[in-house]
Amino acid sequence: MAKKDKPSLNETVQNAIKGVEKFKKANFLQGNVKFKPVSWIPFSSAVQDALNLPGIPKGFLTLLRGHSDTGKTATMLEIAVSCQKMGILPVIIMTEMKWSWEHALQMGFQVEEVKDDKTDEVLDYKGFFIYVDRSSLNSIEDVSSFIANMLDEQKNGNLSHDLCFLWDSVGSIPCELSIKSNKNSNEWNAGAMSQQFGNFINQKITLSRKESQPFTNTLVAVNKVWVARPTMPMEQPRLKNKGGDTMFFDAALILTFGNITNSGTNKIKATKDGRDVEFAKRTKISCDKNHITGVTTKGTVIMTVHGFIPDDKKAIDVYKKEHSEEWLKLLGSKDFDVVIETDSDNTEAYETVENE
Repeated sequence: MAKKDKPSLNETVQNAIKGVEKFKKANFLQGNVKFKPVSWIPFSSAVQDALNLPGIPKGFLTLLRGHSDTGKTATMLEIAVSCQKMGILPVIIMTEMKWSWEHALQMGFQVEEVKDDKTDEVLDYKGFFIYVDRSSLNSIEDVSSFIANMLDEQKNGNLSHDLCFLWDSVGSIPCELSIKSNKNSNEWNAGAMSQQFGNFINQKITLSRKESQPFTNTLVAVNKVWVARPTMPMEQPRLKNKGGDTMFFDAALILTFGNITNSGTNKIKATKDGRDVEFAKRTKISCDKNHITGVTTKGTVIMTVHGFIPDDKKAIDVYKKEHSEEWLKLLGSKDFDVVIETDSDNTEAYETVENE
């Protein structure tokens, strides 16, 4: 009797694959490995050019961090505007309490003012967005619970849109233990962030990228920072994240605004007949972590109340002309000099351009 040939390695592997696939089918584990193609919520062209990035990736956590008044909230607003245009519902969570509806409108955020018929007083704002703040969210756990509830409402069919959560900011709100003990402990807050977001909410966000999920949800977090001074010779100062490093480690994209030890911005002023009006800032912006395309880069942009413009003379001149009526009210003239303050307290002046 002839001896049966030993199956080749390839045949052995194929038989193993069949066995595994049979197991997956029996246990409903098929079709669980595919992810949706990466898509983007776009930045303005000025920020795109500065970072060589199209925007923030849907279905991931993006972290915007840096010192105060460096462009973090403006970038968050820019993302919210893009969300509305794409039909993605922006869910704005303001625990920093620096929100301005006027600024949001100037940035292009679509909002309808509800006014009193007699007094013309603005009573409310409505539109394609959800807004919550410290009046209902007092702790890290409250923020986590709110996001989880929104995701449940989406799952139950009450919010039939992709959601983009925009939280400003991490580090501005304590955990429940800090509140109950009347002692704001950074260690407790960091622990609550890790438990509520690292082990819970952040996982829900990234799971929405699965092809089996009907919606793709995104989280954009603004993170307050502080500077860790050198403790050893030759050691450089480092940025530290208030509220711990949970968002830093979980983020697929991290944008840092300004310098490490200071804001790294330059004031841009309109000056006429001895009168100065600050109307913009030059701000540094860098991509320090990118797990989507791998590109990490840095640049500068100019931040105005109407959004970002490129850091060049031509862009400023165009901006002057577009808002000439506003300059007339502020300076009594449409014609003025533009002066940029430098880090060394010297000034750099653009030549005056006549407004048409």
